[in-house]
Amino acid sequence: MADEPAEPADEPTTAVELGVDGETPPAPPKPARSHVQLALIVGTAVVVALAALTGWLGYRAYESRQTAQLQDLLVAVGRQGAINLTTIDAAEADKDVQRILDSATDAFYDDFAKRSQPFIEVVKQAQSKSVGEVTEAGLESVSGNEGQVLVAVTVTTSNRGAPNQPKRSWRMRLTVKKTGDDEAKVSKVEFVP
Repeated sequence: MADEPAEPADEPTTAVELGVDGETPPAPPKPARSHVQLALIVGTAVVVALAALTGWLGYRAYESRQTAQLQDLLVAVGRQGAINLTTIDAAEADKDVQRILDSATDAFYDDFAKRSQPFIEVVKQAQSKSVGEVTEAGLESVSGNEGQVLVAVTVTTSNRGAPNQPKRSWRMRLTVKKTGDDEAKVSKVEFVP
């Protein structure tokens, strides 16, 4: 058997190959992230932060625009409500009263609707004519979709017994309530000193 090649002898396993405890050694530590990877991570974080900031600023701008539109609507309806209430002509009293009712809601509508017919009769009998002109209007407060509008009005009045009366100045607080997407109506009227 001298011709047969000798089988390789099993080489002994050393402690270095198995580790100190006889287990396989831990994997070598991962190499540190490269500068490119760090730049990508930081860049992604910055883009995400900017996108969030842009979204938040866009939403705030949208809210501000919505608030400004609501305030403008409330003041415009308050101004028109004051003009409607102070511009009455005996020749068109029915139309004038209907215009007031069309711009009214809630308790003010109910109250004015009950008194409208006697009011029309008094205006027609006196041959009264009044023309209101808003001199100032501003939003006093807003709560949800409702606001109080202060309106200063100068009213020129004439009737059968006194054709040339001096102008009168009045101040009104009108509560205006949003009733639709782009619609609001007067829900309460108070005369203030």
